Amino acid sequence: MSVFVTRRIPAEGLRLLSQASGCCVQLWDSEEPVPRSELLSGVAGKRGLLCLLTDRIDREVLDAAGPSLKVISTMSVGFDHLALDEIKKRGIRVGYTPDVLTDATAELSVALLLAACRRLPEAVEQVKNGGWTTWKPLWMCGYGLSESTVGIIGLGRIGQAVARRLKSFGVRRFLYSGSRPRPESAAEFGAEYVPLTRLAEESDFVVVTCSLTPATQGMCNRDFFSRMKKTSVFVNTSRGAVVNQEDLHEALAQGQIAAAGLDVTTPEPLPTDHPLLSLKNCVILPHVGSATYATRNTMAVLAANNLLAGLRGEPMPHELVL
Repeated sequence: MSVFVTRRIPAEGLRLLSQASGCCVQLWDSEEPVPRSELLSGVAGKRGLLCLLTDRIDREVLDAAGPSLKVISTMSVGFDHLALDEIKKRGIRVGYTPDVLTDATAELSVALLLAACRRLPEAVEQVKNGGWTTWKPLWMCGYGLSESTVGIIGLGRIGQAVARRLKSFGVRRFLYSGSRPRPESAAEFGAEYVPLTRLAEESDFVVVTCSLTPATQGMCNRDFFSRMKKTSVFVNTSRGAVVNQEDLHEALAQGQIAAAGLDVTTPEPLPTDHPLLSLKNCVILPHVGSATYATRNTMAVLAANNLLAGLRGEPMPHELVL
């Protein structure tokens, strides 16, 4: 059972693979992404592949692997980096890591929302650069969650976890949009299923937690932002490509919306001279939604167990149905 692992992952996951009977592991032993040439040579002749969301697993990679490749395990909840149609055609099984990062990502989403709406990075900078002189009634004012309306785009596991946390802040009303109504999930929050346009128009805070699909790509665009309130705050912790970043920059720079918080961008990393980074009302994090020690370790263990189960012809703990 020869496998290629595209990055240095938490030790427990690697230990499971290296100690598994008959499993021979080749590792790209670095914190940095595997170069394309190394990925193509590393996967050649392997039976299993453990990859990350930064690895584009397309036809070229699958051709390089050859017919021996039977299992792909991605250490991520998202799978838009995988050429699923081509993978399905070749009869390759796919494992992924949902659920385990739900709480960590929901916590980060709330933290990012609070940082943006209460202007926390700006406030910290004022302390450091001497801008803090005395208490002023109107200085550094932002927007609070109490009695607000929150719109969630994508009321899946993470969306529900975000709503559950925000409810305790005294949010008055929840709206949600998505591919279909989820009445059982929405009942806990009394959330109302509405069209995307209405969500934009009525929400004080918009949180994006949906998957990236052809239908969601670029859907948060100029039209969407133009419908939002001037006092609204926009947060995205899903995938960068859900947002048209040029349109978001325009909306923030022209005061069409109050602020934004992003944990995901296009590309990643975002170039240091990107226009969004010049805006005080835009808080950008380096895709750290799942970045707790416990969560990353659990992801690695699940990815390893998915891979091993697939190699043994057993049911995976979490298999993507193709």
